[in-house]
Formats: sequence, structure tokens, C-alpha cells
Amino acid sequence: MELSSLRGVSETRAKDFAKMGIFSVEDLPKYFPKNHLDLTTRQSLREAYHNDFVLTAGELVAQPRMFRKGKMTVVQASARQGDDYFRIVWFNQPYVIKSLKEGEFLFYGRVQNKYGTPELVNPTFEPVSKNVRLKGILPVYSVKGSVTQKVMRDAVRTALNFSDMQSVIPAPLAQKYNLGDLKQAYNGLHFPSSGREKKDSAARIAVEEYFTLISAFRYLKGLKQAERTHVYNYNLSRFQNFLSRFPFEFTNGQKSAVTDVLRDMRGGHAMNRIIQGDVGSGKTAVSLCAVFLAVDSGYQAAFLAPTEVLAEQNYRILQEYFPDKRVALLSGRLTAKEKRDLKSALKAGQIDIVCGTHAVIQKDVEFHNLALCVCDEQQRFGVAQRNALVEKGDCVDVLVMSATPIPRTLSLVFYGDLDVSTVPDKPKARQEISTSVVPHYQYDAMLNFIEEEAQKGNQAYFVCPKIDGEEESALLSVTELYEELTSRLPHLKIALLHGKMKDAEKAQIMQDFKNQKYHALVSTTVIEVGVDVPNATVMVIYNAERFGLSQIHQLRGRVGRSDKKSYCFLLSDSTSDTARERLSILKDNADGFKIAEYDFELRGAGDFMGTRQSGRFLTDLGNLPVSAESVFLAKRIAEEALRDYPDSDYLHLCVQKYERLKDVVMN
Repeated sequence: MELSSLRGVSETRAKDFAKMGIFSVEDLPKYFPKNHLDLTTRQSLREAYHNDFVLTAGELVAQPRMFRKGKMTVVQASARQGDDYFRIVWFNQPYVIKSLKEGEFLFYGRVQNKYGTPELVNPTFEPVSKNVRLKGILPVYSVKGSVTQKVMRDAVRTALNFSDMQSVIPAPLAQKYNLGDLKQAYNGLHFPSSGREKKDSAARIAVEEYFTLISAFRYLKGLKQAERTHVYNYNLSRFQNFLSRFPFEFTNGQKSAVTDVLRDMRGGHAMNRIIQGDVGSGKTAVSLCAVFLAVDSGYQAAFLAPTEVLAEQNYRILQEYFPDKRVALLSGRLTAKEKRDLKSALKAGQIDIVCGTHAVIQKDVEFHNLALCVCDEQQRFGVAQRNALVEKGDCVDVLVMSATPIPRTLSLVFYGDLDVSTVPDKPKARQEISTSVVPHYQYDAMLNFIEEEAQKGNQAYFVCPKIDGEEESALLSVTELYEELTSRLPHLKIALLHGKMKDAEKAQIMQDFKNQKYHALVSTTVIEVGVDVPNATVMVIYNAERFGLSQIHQLRGRVGRSDKKSYCFLLSDSTSDTARERLSILKDNADGFKIAEYDFELRGAGDFMGTRQSGRFLTDLGNLPVSAESVFLAKRIAEEALRDYPDSDYLHLCVQKYERLKDVVMN
């Protein structure tokens, strides 16, 4: 049903809904609230901590004003709460001024106490005069443009009445496991009468959605069990000679993963395996063993990376370890003629190993006898993208790597079509990274320490959560930070890097940083997946409370890449108990898998999920509180359904949904 058929949804408003990923009435129930407001618990701003989210009441004391600040539109208002006053500011939301008339309002937003007078940043709001209708617990959504909270709530209520929420779980299993009505669960999640109903409803929906995904992935995995059409010539003597090229002894985790890989490649079916391990655990060395077996047997191998910087790094590594083989790099920097010549040589079998980014997947790239596909940083590639490369050969073995440890719970979903090998340990020469939480009064001392590190010949990363000043005022922008640091550290050569730069420019900056042309790099999280810089010993992360634990752990893994002592500084002045607890977990824990489990417990699945624009994954699940028990229950039901109801329509519905979601990737 078209959104425009709903009362209050004009064509303009429908476009704003589309910006939120909502294109039809059927999409609305799956756009879950980011939070809920209990209207019986309003908070005084006098008692609120800096950076906390609060629900508070206030009376506007003057007509709000709107002005421009650079590229931003700013709406500013003042309100009174008893004898206290506070400011309210909205960035790039000019439309709110139309709704801000005189009177008392309920505001929900983040408190800033930086300048003495409390300030609410980008709050949602409701007139108190309408409070007769605002009882109990209300959903709060992420909205855009003309879609206000009221518009969103009304639209969801209408959609829930129209929608036919049918479970795909076979009825006997739904009864066996006492699963409630699905439509009632959606109602209970959006408009709960209690916290208990909200939790139970979320659990019911989670079981449904994870059952669908797990079933689809299991079905896909069954389709991939192609019988092997080629045989590798495994020669123990030559393999041991290849291992002698490594300047270190493999860890137990690496040895175990190599055993898994060689067993798969010598088995009767195509390999579909993922190697999961922390940054620096030696996953690439394991993948090189697979490449050796393929090319030593006369076949071709493809080595895929998400960025040109990483593809070039892999190219150099493969040249080093396979000096007797023909290694090529399919790069955007090649001229049109160079690309044609490379593709022609690849098709003729004159290239043994090709490295590249998504360019390798393009239709005009053909192989002579592709036998192995290695995907580096697999979380940046969707299932469909891996399949596109596999289809370029006959019974191609697939080995994917991920430096993003995710909870065992979620691995059931994301790696449902893969066998998993884990490399839990790190090379013995690596020292533990010292991690500290740095409050503002220790900031100068930290900068002095970094300057001393630079004088020793070491390098530092400074990471910001955003590019420019178009969001909440408390967040430093990467450009502002760059200007500040170049002023405060005049003796250091500092580079700036962010995602809005062109790929060639980013690659050059990273290469110059690796070549020690800069002492420090100020960056957004684009360096999370980057080149190996053994000389970098310091990682500074601003507004650390705004990042997921796993993301911070990934950033921390950019240092400590050699035998030098390395440091990670987490900058945060948040007084929130939750923020302090999360950062202390990082301070006291270096195990990425344990950190991922903590993150899952504290933040839910949202920190691990994402989509490519061409394939909408369950982005709604990002706001859905999900327990490990729900995922494991979904797995158990999926296994029983596959065993006991192989011909049921449920499987076709799951696979149909999987087709919509086939480009699932992780953040």
C-alpha cells in the first residue's frame, strides 16, 4: 500500500519517509523505535548529567530564532523550568520552528552542560497542552524532515491496523515453543503498556527475524555444497619449504586454521570458510597457505580487498611470498590500456594471482582456471558479491577473513553459509596495548606524551567520530581537531584524512604516513580498515563514549603492530554510569571476542549490522533489544524446521526474504 494513502502523508512527506528507508505502509511496523518515553518520569535539568538523555518539561520564554552558521541552519530557543532557565538548539532542522509556539512542552534530548547554562541538543518535543493524549509509554523514532514524532506514531498505528503479520515459523513449532501472536508483538513493541510487554514483544520479533535469516542461510549453504571438480597437488615437502619463508613461527591458532583450510581444499566439496580473528592475529598468513596450494597446483587465485590501499598492501605481500609467480594488481590507477592488457592476460592464464577491490567482480573480468577466492575484511562484502566472484570459476574454494570479532550469537546469522575457524592468539613478539581513559584535565599531559613519542620516531593516530560541524555541538569535527593540533603541536607534521576525500588522495596520505612523512594522522574511522603501520604506537579516540566497543577495539588494533610498546587513549568526560562501564571494559580487556559479547549485551545487534544501499538488511533490528537466548532459540527452531518440515512453504518464504537481504554486510 502506498504511503500517500495514509492520512497526513503528502508527497513531500512520503519523500522524507523514503529517506528513512520507509517506502510503503508495510515497511512502517518494521521501523522500530530507538527509545521509549515513560511520561510519568520527567527529570529536572538541574539533576541531569552532561551528555545524558532526559525527558523534561519547560515553558518557552521567547520566540525561537533561526539563523545560519556556515552551512548549518540553527534554531535556538530558551525555556524556563521553575526558577531555572535552559537553552534548546536544533541543527539542520529548520522545520521545527513552525511547531514552537508559546506554552509548555515536553522535551526529550541530550543535555550539554559545557557552558554553565544547560542546553538540550536536537530534542524531540510535544506540547504539554496535548498531554491528555500522551499517556503511558510513547515510542521515540529516528525521524527526518517533515516526519515528526506525532506523524510517525500515527502512521505506525494505522499501518499496524492494516498489516497482516503472519509468522513464517511452522505452526506446530510455534505452539511447541509457546510463541505468541506476531502482530500483537509488533503492537507491544511500538506501543507497550509496560516495560515487560516491550521486552517480551522484542524477544518474539527477534525469534521470528533470526529464524528467517538462519533458515535462509542454511538453505544457501546446502546449495553451495558443490562437488569438487579439480584436485590440488599437495606436496608436503614443497609446502614446508613455503612455510620457511615466514620470519616467525605460526601460533597454535594459525596452525589450527591452516589445518582446517587444507582439509577443506583436499575434501570432496568446495570450501566455504571464514577465518575470524583480532587485528594482528595472523589471518593473512593462513590465507597465503591456501593461495600456495592453489597456485602450486597450477590454478589461479583472486585476493579481494575492500579498499585500494588494502589491495595494494596485499599485492606487495603476495609479491614477497610468491616471487616465482605472476602477481597482478587490478587498480583504479591503471590506464584503460593497462586494464585491458591485464584482463586479457588473466583470461589467458598468464597471471597466477590477481589482487583488487570490487573491480575484480565486474563482468568483463574473466579467469582461465580460477580455483580460490580470498576475501580480506569480509564484513565489507555482501554474500552476493562473494557469489559473483565464485561464479567466475568452477567449484571455486572461498576463504574469507574478518578482523571484526562478533559475538558467537550473531555469527550464527552472519556466517550461516560458512564454516568458521578462529585465530584467538597473537604473535608472541606483540606487546599488550596500554589503554587509558583520559579526562579533559589530563589532555595537555597526553599531548606532551605524544610529542615525546614523536621525538623517539614513533607515530600517532587521532580519531574523530565525524567530519564536519553539522551534528551535535559537543562533537569535535575532524577538521577542527586538525586545526587545533597543528596549532598546539607545531613541531609535528600532521596529516588529515576523512571519507569525503577521493580514493587516490586517501591512498596517498596513508602511504605517506606509512613511509613516516608525517608524525601524526588526524582521521575519521576510515583508518579502521587500513594499511599496516608498524611504527604507529599511539591511538587517540575522541568522544569515545559515542563508539561501539568493537569499533574502538578495531581502531585500537591499528597500533601495536610491532614489538614497540603502544598506547590507546580514550577521551571522554561522560559521567554516565553506562559509558564508564563500557570504557572500563575496553581498558581491562584485550580479547576482541569477549569485547564483542559485552557490546552485544550492552547495545544489542545494532552495532554489528549494516547494509549496502542496494540491499536493505534488517536495519530495524539495529534498535531491537535482542538477547542471546532469542537468537539461540531461533537457531534451534530453524534446525527442527529444516529437519521436520523440508517441504513446507516456510522455507520458500525465508529464501524469498533472503533475496531481498542478500547484500547484508556488517558495520
